[in-house]
Amino acid sequence: MKDDFKGTKDFLQTISDSVHFFVKDHIPDSWVLLTQILLKFAILSALIYLVGFLMKLFINTVFKLFFDNDKYPILKSVYKSKITNSFSNLIALLFGSFALFSVFYRHPKSFIFLERIVGLAIVFVVAGMLYRSLTAFRNYFVIKQEYYKIIALNAVSQTLKILGVFVSGVIAISVLFGISGSAIVGSLGAITAVLVLVFRDTILGFVTGLHVATSKNLKVGDWVGIAKYNLEGTIEDINLLTTKIQNFDKTVSTIPTYDLLTTEIKNIQVMSESNTRRIKRAIIFNINSFKFLDLDEVNNLSKINLIKNYLEKQKAEIMKERETLENADLVINGRQLTNIGVFREYAFNYLKRSDHIDQEGTLMVRQLENTPHGMPLEIYCFTNDSVWEKYEEILADIFDHLLVASKEFDLEIVQFTKV
Repeated sequence: MKDDFKGTKDFLQTISDSVHFFVKDHIPDSWVLLTQILLKFAILSALIYLVGFLMKLFINTVFKLFFDNDKYPILKSVYKSKITNSFSNLIALLFGSFALFSVFYRHPKSFIFLERIVGLAIVFVVAGMLYRSLTAFRNYFVIKQEYYKIIALNAVSQTLKILGVFVSGVIAISVLFGISGSAIVGSLGAITAVLVLVFRDTILGFVTGLHVATSKNLKVGDWVGIAKYNLEGTIEDINLLTTKIQNFDKTVSTIPTYDLLTTEIKNIQVMSESNTRRIKRAIIFNINSFKFLDLDEVNNLSKINLIKNYLEKQKAEIMKERETLENADLVINGRQLTNIGVFREYAFNYLKRSDHIDQEGTLMVRQLENTPHGMPLEIYCFTNDSVWEKYEEILADIFDHLLVASKEFDLEIVQFTKV
């Protein structure tokens, strides 16, 4: 191995000397030094490029054999993140560093300058390789569809990227100017408080990303509602500083990521995954239209199929009770049926018979507290289709029917008019 290194050095020195003396013999004296340096630099650059090209060709060819095979997600992730290119460039630069002295040993001043340039390039390539390593981790979790881990990795990776830029910058300055790294870091101690203030959102975003990933409350693709910003849409991206939400009108809203930790967020994705969606809406009736039903009205309403059995049962029980009731001729005495109560039963049976309502979920038709405008009768149930367009269609059909059907019960619906 040592003989191979020595042979390579001798070969490079031979090429360098050939160029050196060729230029010296054929170029005017005033241009000799500059021409020698430029030609040797071109040779060095060509050698680095050639080594890098051959390394990329070899490594990428090997990785391509496994790229389309889902049995090797790690190799696939590494290839897609182009770590192989960074590794090839690093090998090429290390070779350039090794070859530098042999090519420029006759020009010590140029050697010192180029040595620092190559060192600087190595720092950037290593930083880029670490950056792409984080991308490889993310690609791996995307392949495995582990979305909560992706959120955590986004928070960690973006924090590491910021830290990496700082560390790389310190090392780059140290290499380029020959300054001690500790001296650079020490000089930054005086502005630590300023840095903490500047990176406040970054620190909060990092903490929030870890919290979201560990709690598994949110992930990219979830349908959420945020009352604070009057937003409802799908999460497109959660990164260190901002979270993007696509609204249903196709606009995109951006909120600070740390708000995911401090703001009330309604995750509606569960509803979508269960393919159900809640209906919670009321019809307001004029209380003055409420009344007791006499026998003729009960008999007339008994023709409605949805409440026929209910009315017959109630009528039989009421008539039996009134046989022994004192002052039975007064309607208010004893049990009575009301038009609003019978309509409530009708609405309930209508929902129970609907193919579009989830019969396993909560299903109620209930009275709410009276208001100055009237008495709200609320429909509370779940549709068996969470698609927005279909949900709105089901909702409209239900209330279209109930609003018109209420007329059969002599009920008056409150309408608000502008004065």
